[in-house]
Amino acid sequence: MNTVSPYTHYFERLKSTLDQLDIVKIEQAVDVLLQCREDGGTMYIFGNGGSAANSSHIAGDFLKGISFGMEKRFKTHCLNDNIAGTTAITNDLSYDEIFIEQLKTYLDPGDVVIGISGSGNSENVVKAVKWAREHGAKTIGLTGYKGGRLHTTAEVGINVPVMDMEVTEDVHTIIFHAIKQEINRRIKGNDFSMGTAYDERIK
Repeated sequence: MNTVSPYTHYFERLKSTLDQLDIVKIEQAVDVLLQCREDGGTMYIFGNGGSAANSSHIAGDFLKGISFGMEKRFKTHCLNDNIAGTTAITNDLSYDEIFIEQLKTYLDPGDVVIGISGSGNSENVVKAVKWAREHGAKTIGLTGYKGGRLHTTAEVGINVPVMDMEVTEDVHTIIFHAIKQEINRRIKGNDFSMGTAYDERIK
């Protein structure tokens, strides 16, 4: 009887992938984000499918989890959260334009643009990140598999080196939770993001 469950295989693959991450690239992303906040810039983040959900989650973490209690906050927008806007662009132009058209409206030089694509080849993500970099934004790309075009298009490419979409999406979330705690440590001097807002909730 096989005593190793499929769950064990999945968790081992997840742990092995975490051990292979390029910490230098993650550190570079932290520096870019902190500089953006210092300069009063805005962070734009986006993706498709599971990466869209991760983008929305990450934007929420920056909006409240990091910025709570601070005078100088992170200005953050998730570009896949405007359903009316994205569906109008898709209907009238094409799905490939949904992020770049929004950036053409909002982006200022010095802003940060974060594109997330498991394959690294999502056309709408690559196209928007390329345009943003050409127009003065700092760009970060989160990818999986072999990195695809996004990995080299973005100024800071963070690749999750695994041929597995679910593990890739898991690790993207983990990376940004680690970034969240590191930013909190640098700004607020603590390692954890919960703070007093959660004290009553977790007793």
